[in-house]
Amino acid sequence: MANPTSRWNASDYASCGAFVPALGAPILESLNPSRGERILDVGCGDGVLTSQIAASGASVTGVDNSPELLAAARDRGVDARWADAAELDFDAEFDAVFSNAALHWVLDYRAAAAGMFRALRPGGRLAVEFGGFGNIAAIRTAIFAVLRQRGLVADERDSSGSPGATPVMPADQFYPTAEQYLQVLRDAGFDDVRAELVPRPTPLPAGLLAWLATFRGGLMDVLGIRGELRREVFDQVSELLEPALRTSEGMWWADYVRIRAWGRRP
Repeated sequence: MANPTSRWNASDYASCGAFVPALGAPILESLNPSRGERILDVGCGDGVLTSQIAASGASVTGVDNSPELLAAARDRGVDARWADAAELDFDAEFDAVFSNAALHWVLDYRAAAAGMFRALRPGGRLAVEFGGFGNIAAIRTAIFAVLRQRGLVADERDSSGSPGATPVMPADQFYPTAEQYLQVLRDAGFDDVRAELVPRPTPLPAGLLAWLATFRGGLMDVLGIRGELRREVFDQVSELLEPALRTSEGMWWADYVRIRAWGRRP
């Protein structure tokens, strides 16, 4: 099932999230695509990195579950198809599977790993990067603190689950340790697995409020927080985080931690 908090506006993503593909260069370099290969890009988004892979001469198929981002990818000429990353139905079709900044949105991460394994031909390789353990820890903590202080969410121990009870914070993302994700890949059947956590503080040229609107708008939708209330929540989160994530020159940074992982289908 698709993560209900993963909701996107293509123009907002292009303007506020341009750093996402721009900072995907290391994992793309490790993929090392070559002419004639068939490559699957899982969570291709608006197709920026998919297009770069195709420029190598490889034949690339991108999949995503956002109709808005798929439309943007197709406008770039990408072979972009709708698919849930936890329900991939490819069978030994690709020489490589690639993914950048997408798999932390897939809550059924074991099914996603199994699907990526099935998609590969024997000997095919995997190269992925996404949010790892500790990713945006300060931002997530501030959001929960503000929502709880306003009575908009509760700890699980505080919620009775009865009709009208305060909702708990939904499980919206998957941020594993390197050791945890190595085991996920091994369980899916991959050999030669490697994984590393990479702290990567990331500048936000559009500011924190634009980041919150783009990357946490879906969470607010799921919680029913809209309009003026959403603006108030985001303003309060921004105020809470300013001492930690805004420089004296006024630049906002996000406390990103990425996990990069590789494997091979025997």
